[in-house]
Amino acid sequence: MDPTIIITILSLVVFLFSVIIHELAHGYVAYSLGDPTAKYAGRLTVNPLKHLDPFGSVILPLLLFILHSPFLFGWAKPVPINPYNFRDKKYGEVKVSIAGPLSNFSLAIFFGLILRFIPYGIISANPGIEIALSYIVMINIWLAVFNLIPIPPLDGSWILFSFLPASARNVENFLRQYGVMILVLLILFGGSIWFSITSFIFQIITGHMLTL
Repeated sequence: MDPTIIITILSLVVFLFSVIIHELAHGYVAYSLGDPTAKYAGRLTVNPLKHLDPFGSVILPLLLFILHSPFLFGWAKPVPINPYNFRDKKYGEVKVSIAGPLSNFSLAIFFGLILRFIPYGIISANPGIEIALSYIVMINIWLAVFNLIPIPPLDGSWILFSFLPASARNVENFLRQYGVMILVLLILFGGSIWFSITSFIFQIITGHMLTL
């Protein structure tokens, strides 16, 4: 099979798995805080059919990969949450919001440490292992970093808004109004920035240069 096809399939599988874990993290933290909305909606499951958004989870990432984008972008269907059910009214939304990026960082660190400490003999005899692990680490770093950007509808915006003083609500209003436009510009013109950030974190975790 053509190596490009193999890499494409690998990237999409890793991406789908990672965004599903991201959404599950939101749902489970919300459930732990007293909100059963995601559970009642049947979203606390690893069944991908419950989470996939046809355009955001498959079509867009595939197009970006085919166009040789330096990063993958996309989304799963957001897990439904009702903050009014949270026992922690003050920081509940922050905990739920940060759970998604933390789940991706956790995956990146786990598989990155495997890549860092796996014996060289295994890597040299099975180069596919290094490629697979590298893609898992890279994609999860990217998802974590991107989702922490404090622009709606990304997780970072909920974290920012939770700590903004009342005097800065005009900042929140501006970001809510123009957030999507700003994100589009970041996606179109920020590729080199995201690749640099991802490469830096990748090297810290794995001890390897990102050469994909």
